[in-house]
Amino acid sequence: MAKYFTKRLVVAIITILIIATITFIMMHSIPGGPFTREKALPAAQIQVLEEKYNLDAPLIEQYFDYMAGLITLDLGPSFSKVGVDVTDLIIGGMPASAKIGFFAVILIIILGIPFGIISALKQNKPIDYFVMFMATLGVTIPSFVVATLIIYFFSGVLGWLPTFGLSSPLGYIGPVLALAGYSLSFVTRLTRSSMLEVLRQDYIRTARANGIHEVKVMAKHAIKNALIPVITYIGPMVAAILTGSFVVERIFAIPGIGKYYVESITNRDYTTIMGITVFYAAFYIIMVFLVDVAYALVDPRIKFTKGND
Repeated sequence: MAKYFTKRLVVAIITILIIATITFIMMHSIPGGPFTREKALPAAQIQVLEEKYNLDAPLIEQYFDYMAGLITLDLGPSFSKVGVDVTDLIIGGMPASAKIGFFAVILIIILGIPFGIISALKQNKPIDYFVMFMATLGVTIPSFVVATLIIYFFSGVLGWLPTFGLSSPLGYIGPVLALAGYSLSFVTRLTRSSMLEVLRQDYIRTARANGIHEVKVMAKHAIKNALIPVITYIGPMVAAILTGSFVVERIFAIPGIGKYYVESITNRDYTTIMGITVFYAAFYIIMVFLVDVAYALVDPRIKFTKGND
């Protein structure tokens, strides 16, 4: 197991460095720069700014400076927010993104998996048709449409929810529903299809033929095996949701990472774009690793053996 963890750690570090390198190259390949404005700044002012942020140095020197800072978790200063480091920007935006993301993940898990299981057990029954109809709607309707409808009906027409911000508990309802909509529907459909496939397996029929109680068959054999593909999806999903949604945060004016990321792209803020990209990549890799660990907990047949290394 130690060898497995070490190998995955090394691969994770190399992957993050590769992503950081690709992002750095792409940012510096785009025409213009962080100080390019619609109303052009004086050349002397641009020169002063480039000297201040070391942008006048050779590209290879800038690259190694950035990678050295990355190793020490110093992501550099933001070009668009004076006096603010990218690390502080991420730390400042993470709580808001994580809060709505956390509630969205909880909603997805506690509703998506049970709905999928019930739908599979009641296949071709009215409840199955209803659940699949709602899940299909959730998959096909984009999050920005859901967010807009929530603001229009529940905020504008009914006045039940605030239109923006997280200043009250009610403020979480809109962004959480908009953020969870697609994944909730996808998890429901995935759980149902996986559950149906497991229920057709020979070992399920054998367990039933041996007189094992149906509840035990479902809990010990069917559900655990059906959850393996669901866990595969949930790991990366958690990383994506907890690190913020560009669209949802923008619509509900939530000061999270997603909002800052959109602003950094608009302002060509190299360091912020690269910092948030690397942060997301690292978080994503961690969640994929936790998924591998969860496999072994759900299915005892999966072990961290030499063959798995």
